[in-house]
Amino acid sequence: MTSEDYNKHILPLRDKIFRFSLRLLSSEAAAKDATQDVLMKLWNMRAKLSAVTNVEAYAMTMTKNLCYDVLKSKHYKTLELVHNSYSETNLGLGSQIEARDEVDLVKKFIDALPDQQRAIIQLRDVEQFSNKEIEEIMGMNSTSVRVALSRARKKIMNELKKTSAYGLQ
Repeated sequence: MTSEDYNKHILPLRDKIFRFSLRLLSSEAAAKDATQDVLMKLWNMRAKLSAVTNVEAYAMTMTKNLCYDVLKSKHYKTLELVHNSYSETNLGLGSQIEARDEVDLVKKFIDALPDQQRAIIQLRDVEQFSNKEIEEIMGMNSTSVRVALSRARKKIMNELKKTSAYGLQ
């Protein structure tokens, strides 16, 4: 892979890598570091990337593994989530505030999920990866991906129902 190929195929993945890192690490600074590390690793191995069938899935797998390593490290402290992937165009102020509160609530519920479920829901519902790609990235079979995704969504829905039933936010 030439530097032109790298710029054409790898650099456009930077935002996806960052968002995935941010969801797993819950820290903008740590996610930026992880993104930079993955991009550097891909740059250093660019000559070997032509043999990779799905470079995007490969990059996301690298990201997942790196983030899990960071989470396992003794130096890692859970930090504040600053992920802003919600668009607020054409809404009134009241609607914007309400929508932002709902998004923050859903983020809170996603952050409370186990690591694997959190990663899968990020890949599927935010990044729009197919189940097949998620299987490859996460190293899981199709049934496990579907079950984890279903359980994650169910937990989030149950928490949302509890919250709205009590009028809490």
